[in-house]
Amino acid sequence: MDGSEISSHSEEYPLRSSVSSGGNHQVDVIVYLVNDQSVPLNLDSSISITPAQEIHRLIRAALHLPDIAQEVFALWLISPFLEVQLKPKHQPYKICRQWHDLLARFTNCSMDDIHLDEPSLQFRRNIFLPKARELQISHDVVLKLLYEEAKYNVLEGRYPCDVEDCEKLGGLVCRVELGPYDEEQHTPSTLRPKLDCYLPQHMCKKRNGGLLTAFRTKGGRQASFEQTLLNTYKDVKETSACSETEAMNCHYKAYLKKCHDLPYYGCAFFMGTVDKPAQGLLSRNGRKTVSVAINMEGVSVIDRKEKHVLISLKYSELSWDYTYPSDDEPILWLEFDGDNEGTPVNKLLKIYSKQAELMSGLIEYCIELNQATESPVSESAPGNSQLSEKRPKLHRQESVLCNRMKNLSTIDYVEDGAEIKRVKPKRAASFFTRQSTHNYSSVQPSETAGQS
Repeated sequence: MDGSEISSHSEEYPLRSSVSSGGNHQVDVIVYLVNDQSVPLNLDSSISITPAQEIHRLIRAALHLPDIAQEVFALWLISPFLEVQLKPKHQPYKICRQWHDLLARFTNCSMDDIHLDEPSLQFRRNIFLPKARELQISHDVVLKLLYEEAKYNVLEGRYPCDVEDCEKLGGLVCRVELGPYDEEQHTPSTLRPKLDCYLPQHMCKKRNGGLLTAFRTKGGRQASFEQTLLNTYKDVKETSACSETEAMNCHYKAYLKKCHDLPYYGCAFFMGTVDKPAQGLLSRNGRKTVSVAINMEGVSVIDRKEKHVLISLKYSELSWDYTYPSDDEPILWLEFDGDNEGTPVNKLLKIYSKQAELMSGLIEYCIELNQATESPVSESAPGNSQLSEKRPKLHRQESVLCNRMKNLSTIDYVEDGAEIKRVKPKRAASFFTRQSTHNYSSVQPSETAGQS
């Protein structure tokens, strides 16, 4: 979004925390990294006209980053209520001055929250960076920044992970931050005080002022988080024929590769709610709060409370649109294949959010980018296209990555009839005009539908 498109009443609001005035017409801009490290920058030109690409250049110079960092990272404006990746032409100062307008337009913040909220300018991963490109990076500082951001998202529960994966990722964090495993130096008691630095916070629940350190393993016996984490720490592979810097790069990449298995890695997050399924005649359905994670591969809807996926779809598996009901919040509609008691149907999921317009625009742009970067081989052979491949089913039945259709309230339909019939899917036109040009289309009733 372009900050210049939104009107501002900036005289009523102070400058934001990432910008401070200095003498001699110089302004200090503070750019934050995900690990809370701050990088102060000094601008000789007026901050009000300095574009994001100039600030990006200055921070790359300050951190001694190679040229590849220009495509790996982007500048973001971040607050608890809204996260916006800036385009190179955007002027951060102007958007900061209009921040309260953005909150009023795209969030449900109270007026008090709008007045008190101050965004910070952050240096984060560019959501349009392909994962394959990321794996080609060898620069140690770039890899460390990517690792720090992935770790932050895992520990904060923004990237839901199964316990087994959290353990493996936690072991890698121990190796990165504590060095090679030493049997005498590294014990459960040494890990205990900082357990939530290695494992997601929601796994380390507090009870009576201390950490709840027990969980039930597959074998049914009790084991401590500390001991399990220590075991995965021991299992981290070491390469003796390389320097410590090279070894760290290997561990950074191992962490990133593990995170690449998550369908929402490298995504932009949006807030919304979805209808709860009916629980009974006397129960109120209500809505549940969700995060909508959108990246170059698809869309995931995550239960913010339970820290698990409700549904995750590749772009080849969905169509979408957004609407503005006069009596409710804007709605992002997702349409995808499903079944109703064995009957193939189209399912419509409604995501209520004032950010529906932003989500729809990002989905459209990601699909356009994917289509523009596809090779001639993938166009002539759809089976080789990454977009057209179905994500393999997970072996863990209770994985946080599994779709949970029973936890969603959807509208089921076939294209030309009010009642659901037993039909076989015929690929045709979608209910929505907005859709990927790959494999997805709606279900239509066949002539023999009533005979099945």
